[in-house]
Amino acid sequence: MKREYLLTPGPTPVPEEAYLAMSRPIIHHRTSQYRKIFEEVTTSLKDVFKTKNDILTFTSSGTGAMEACVANLLSPGEKAIVVKGGKFGERWEEICQAYNIGTTCIDVKWGEPVNPNLIGEELAEAGGGIGAVFTTLCETSTGVVNDIESIGRIVKRYEAVFVVDAISGLGADNLETDNWAVDVVVAASQKGLMTPPGLAFVSVSPKAWERVERSKFPRYYFDFRKAREGLEKFDSPFTPAVTLMIGLGETLKLINGEGIDNVLARTRRIARGVREAVKALGLELFAPAAPANAVTAVKVPEGIDGQALVKLMKDKYGVTIAGGQAQLKGKIIRVAHMGHITDSDLLAGISALEKALDEFGYKVRTGAGVEAAKEIFTSGN
Repeated sequence: MKREYLLTPGPTPVPEEAYLAMSRPIIHHRTSQYRKIFEEVTTSLKDVFKTKNDILTFTSSGTGAMEACVANLLSPGEKAIVVKGGKFGERWEEICQAYNIGTTCIDVKWGEPVNPNLIGEELAEAGGGIGAVFTTLCETSTGVVNDIESIGRIVKRYEAVFVVDAISGLGADNLETDNWAVDVVVAASQKGLMTPPGLAFVSVSPKAWERVERSKFPRYYFDFRKAREGLEKFDSPFTPAVTLMIGLGETLKLINGEGIDNVLARTRRIARGVREAVKALGLELFAPAAPANAVTAVKVPEGIDGQALVKLMKDKYGVTIAGGQAQLKGKIIRVAHMGHITDSDLLAGISALEKALDEFGYKVRTGAGVEAAKEIFTSGN
């Protein structure tokens, strides 16, 4: 049987420990047995988020939690700043528009990080009329990581709450939620947390809770207040995704057993190995100025259809990577290196990329990318 390699920026591979735990008979959620699991998961998540703030859990995709942030933090007629530098920055704008929130958009060239000073300028010009600043940690569509620490220092001087989409970045790119004054962090289960899709998380600071209490938007299922009431007893106001929570409990044991900073260092090392492999093959990084450790975006050589390249790697070599989105469709490929993705997985992926490029007429020295990656993978740095 051909081995399959999943190197996409979500879903990512799931450890065997989680699969085994999720295969056990289902349990009822209104029991002390489940509440103990919920308590352990919530406590462990705080170590990964690097926060003492409340962390709310929802049965939804990450986008559901993004929408919940808009509905709970803002009110009709309020305004927000949105950093647009990729598909998921645009998603913040689209959600705000759905709620008739006036948005000031900072348009960033795709492949580049936002200049934090631009956010400061917009906040100063608004004179206190901004309710929230929305941005991403890792812009998954471009492979860019933003300077969240610097943005946090700026936003904390204003009444606006600072909201970060860390759905792809959490557990791969460093995020110091409390130290960097991030009021709200959104995450999901299917990326660095190594669990199948279906769970979303929101950490909420005291400053953000003040806005939640003042919000005038109607909300029911995604009401942060209901979720907090349940959290006080480690219970859920609605039926939770019991099996996914059990699996997440196992992956968090792995993450915190290794130590989140060690996980980040390992991810940083293998990301660097992939980037060196790309350069050794004569390819160009799409985001050289601020490459994320969660995912690497690579420009497809002139004359090659990136979508066809992705298909060939999957169909012939059993390696699934991601292509570009929107205006980048067919122009870039994206290789993830987060969570349970290993050195050997990536070496197989790089080897497949070499072979696929050769089949499309782009000549490379066989093994050049693999050798470059191996040198970094074995360096320990």
